[in-house]
Amino acid sequence: VAESCPLALMRAHSPAQLPGPHGKARARDFLTAIMHRGAVLAALMVFQSLSSVILQRYAPLVEEHFVITLFLTMLVGAGGNAGNQSTVLVVRELATGEITQADAADVLQREAVSGFFLGVGLACVAFLRVYVKYDFTSSVAIATTMFFIVVLATIIGAALPLALDRLGLDPAHGGPTIQVVMDIGGVLLTCVICAFFLVGSEP
Repeated sequence: VAESCPLALMRAHSPAQLPGPHGKARARDFLTAIMHRGAVLAALMVFQSLSSVILQRYAPLVEEHFVITLFLTMLVGAGGNAGNQSTVLVVRELATGEITQADAADVLQREAVSGFFLGVGLACVAFLRVYVKYDFTSSVAIATTMFFIVVLATIIGAALPLALDRLGLDPAHGGPTIQVVMDIGGVLLTCVICAFFLVGSEP
């Protein structure tokens, strides 16, 4: 049976299959790229693990109000998605020359306004989603958390590629970075805001 086309193409273009010095050079470049990507992913993974410290700090709150656990993924995911949208938009505008560092303030203002309206809309959806099955106070807590997470994610998502570009780094690195930042920030905001609404003060 003949090999599938994608597999054949992968093997044909594998660095190990390239003869001579060019093949060896490409193999070294390939390994270097893998090591670089692995180092970045490892650093982000370790940084992302800080969310476990936050959850441990608020363990009594989470155990008493199980609704937080049920919707934590929804909240954090919305933050990552909203932030990534802003990051992709700004990276594309930087790449095409639509914006420069001189436009940074205007870009951040634009994304802050966008984040406000997106936050209001998603907060309404979150409230209805939670209120279908849970009490009013829990619904307000989750909806309020959604609003602040989305607003913050949209602003940070725009700021990251601008900051990376100013530092001479690839703005595209803002994509995975915003996901990790909002994972940690989303967990922290969820715990703090839900503590305010559900128990009246932080634990």
